[in-house]
Amino acid sequence: MSKITHIIKRSGAVVSFKKERISNAIFRAAVAVGGRNKEVADKLANEVVEILNKNYSDEETPHIEDIQDTVEKVLIKNGHTQVSKAYILYRNNNIQRRKDKAIKASSPSTNIPWHKIWKILDWSVTRNLHTVADLNKRIKNGEFPHIVHESEMAYAEEVALAAELIANRIDKLKMVLITGPSSSGKTTTTIKLEQHLNKLGYKFKMFAVDNYFYDLSIHPKDEFGDYDFETPQALDLELINEHIELLCNGKEVNIPFYDFKSGTRFLDKTPMKLEKNEILLIDSLHGLYPEMTKSIDDEYKFKLYLEPMFQIKDNNGKYLRWTDIRLIRRMLRDSIHRAYNPAQTLEHWHYVRSSEVRHIIPYLNTADYIINSAMPYELPIYKARLGKDFEKWAAEYKDNELKKDAFLRASRINEFMQQVSSFSNELAIPPDSVIREFIGGSIHKY
Repeated sequence: MSKITHIIKRSGAVVSFKKERISNAIFRAAVAVGGRNKEVADKLANEVVEILNKNYSDEETPHIEDIQDTVEKVLIKNGHTQVSKAYILYRNNNIQRRKDKAIKASSPSTNIPWHKIWKILDWSVTRNLHTVADLNKRIKNGEFPHIVHESEMAYAEEVALAAELIANRIDKLKMVLITGPSSSGKTTTTIKLEQHLNKLGYKFKMFAVDNYFYDLSIHPKDEFGDYDFETPQALDLELINEHIELLCNGKEVNIPFYDFKSGTRFLDKTPMKLEKNEILLIDSLHGLYPEMTKSIDDEYKFKLYLEPMFQIKDNNGKYLRWTDIRLIRRMLRDSIHRAYNPAQTLEHWHYVRSSEVRHIIPYLNTADYIINSAMPYELPIYKARLGKDFEKWAAEYKDNELKKDAFLRASRINEFMQQVSSFSNELAIPPDSVIREFIGGSIHKY
């Protein structure tokens, strides 16, 4: 039992001490190098607590850095060299990210597709949709249906171009990867892309990566104890590679089935084989992550990346963040399809974003083509649906140190949304729109 009740965070805040966070951090480091033994992680966490109990009196409160130093020493002492390296690397990456936030970059990020952004900005300026004020003006003038039409046409043209690019390489391709961060519109885009390619005479077979999740009993958790389905290490990457290599070589494999209700994977459930002229179609968060499809050379893949790349700024000259619009989309989708309260999605977004920064964004520029799934008309619709909620969350989370991330996001979105005109009539939004994936009413089955 730990006599330590609180710790000091890097911000100086004093929060409750929980041994489970140490155990989860050790287990996540083990998962990164192929280990999945929770009992060992718990045992090592107990040893860390014992050392802390000896080193600190009842009146002393350890700093988070002291605890992490102790974890490293315990891992090395017990011969877990690879796990300690993974833990140190993860810790150092976090330190570097904090430094990057504190220091303005002297050069543009290599992870941002600047050419694509320029084209989107030019499109927005041409249609008077590059500022909140202009968007509001057009809505006030009764142009909402026309904005919907313009936005949907731009997206449709991008999907059609992606289909054409794939068709140009079809003779050599073995798979098409449709990827992007959470709520970027992958599912709807996958359906639309397949429709385009079917019309051109090409056949695809869906490879469901979600069936390769590990059992929940050996699933990695984040530092707060939440099961982390966002990390690629939650998937059996070795089995995925084994199966796609066999499939691409014309062999039959038995696909597993993952039961999300019980958190259990059942192996060898569904036979699958690529017929002549069929290509694998993979819709996954981590399609660009190298380890996901390392068994197949890149020349046999087409990698399509999605992101709602809004180019619209508020009255203070601040541009809307893409991650914020995806958070809103995820809130709405979770409330419809998963019975999650939107506040739950907001409070858990920190680890969704953390995984994106580590495992998705760094590989963005390895994509063969990028589709912008942003629709400017989304903003007034979301203002009508969630505007008051963000105002409420910004107030509720203000002084809660444990929900600091939720407060920062809620207050930032609230500040932007306060300037957007609300619009609740959604009849002009097509039933096959990518936005229907999040607000409901789609003709597609998800």
